[in-house]
Amino acid sequence: MSKLQLIATAPMGLEAIVARELNELGYETTTENGRVHFSGDVIDICRCNLWLRTSDRVLINMGQFPAKTFDELFEGVKAIPWQDWIPEHGEFPVEGRSHKSQLSSVPAAQGIVKKAVVEKLKQYYRTDWFSENGPRYVIEVTLLNDIALITLDTTGPALHKRGYRKLITEAPIKETMAAALLKLSRWNGSRPLYDPCCGSGTFLIEAAMMAWNIAPGLRRSFPSEHWPAIPEDAWQTAREEAFDAVRDDSPLQLAGSDIDPKAIEIAQAAAKSAGLSGEIAFSVMPASKARPEGEYGCMITNPPYGERLSDDKEVEKLTRQFGQMMLHLPTWSFFAISPSKQFEHHFGRKADKRRKLYNGRIECQYYQYLGPLPPRAPRKDTDAT
Repeated sequence: MSKLQLIATAPMGLEAIVARELNELGYETTTENGRVHFSGDVIDICRCNLWLRTSDRVLINMGQFPAKTFDELFEGVKAIPWQDWIPEHGEFPVEGRSHKSQLSSVPAAQGIVKKAVVEKLKQYYRTDWFSENGPRYVIEVTLLNDIALITLDTTGPALHKRGYRKLITEAPIKETMAAALLKLSRWNGSRPLYDPCCGSGTFLIEAAMMAWNIAPGLRRSFPSEHWPAIPEDAWQTAREEAFDAVRDDSPLQLAGSDIDPKAIEIAQAAAKSAGLSGEIAFSVMPASKARPEGEYGCMITNPPYGERLSDDKEVEKLTRQFGQMMLHLPTWSFFAISPSKQFEHHFGRKADKRRKLYNGRIECQYYQYLGPLPPRAPRKDTDAT
């Protein structure tokens, strides 16, 4: 099989972070709104599903063509070699979306795509009926400016579903977003990290996985593991590579607190499920009492707002407390995601950097207050003595 054209989907505003991840994994990329394109072999489907921390899904680009009419859509889809992927008993539902296109009826477009795939498979398998009781292949048709993009989803449940969080607190941040915000900060595993509104502990668990080089997809499964077109040994090889890459011998300086005892119970359970029991220090405490330990640390948080805390006065009070806390932590950096337009005013100073992001459907700013970087360790004299 020739090189596959693959797509890693990205939340709006985080395409560059997903592209950077793929570059670090050794892929060349091109980026557009919501998507990062790259090429690879079938084993790269396995590796990317296991390793991508900030992407939502890994898709196969099956074809792209103009489609102003249903006939054009039908013929374009039928020309795709679906038999290379979908076996005779495979299940192949069709999802869709349309924007600024003449084919504006999504249900109608989905029906045409389904019909075209059925016709193609009928020709190949010489049958008029498909049981669809085998592996699942979710096909998506995306119509944008009268161009149809046809993709096959290799991921299934989105990549933020790592498998360690069985219970959730109110309005938690997605694991993929937490990982992206950590990557946008200057934190690394050698520095302390503290979350004063840690909720279910997502920032801290994601940080621990990054510090120990734990592939985020190791504790979950993917529908494409059951696809005949991807050899079983490809998944086995990718998982063995990921297990061998874990580095759990470095000390972690991770701590978090929350005013809600139930949230801390959920955070501790999630850390245990992630194999990090005892590695993160959780405590029940209001943010005003938080006293992070260490030097040159990073504080990162998703403070309550909107549905999580309807009282604007409480939001202002909490933001002022963050500002006061940082006055006593001169070597620390502070990062918060918030929809508040008055965050900097209540914090007490303008952020060094801001980045517009969407936390779910809520437009937010990622406020970044950059403290000094840790001093570099002195170079060892390697000259012979």
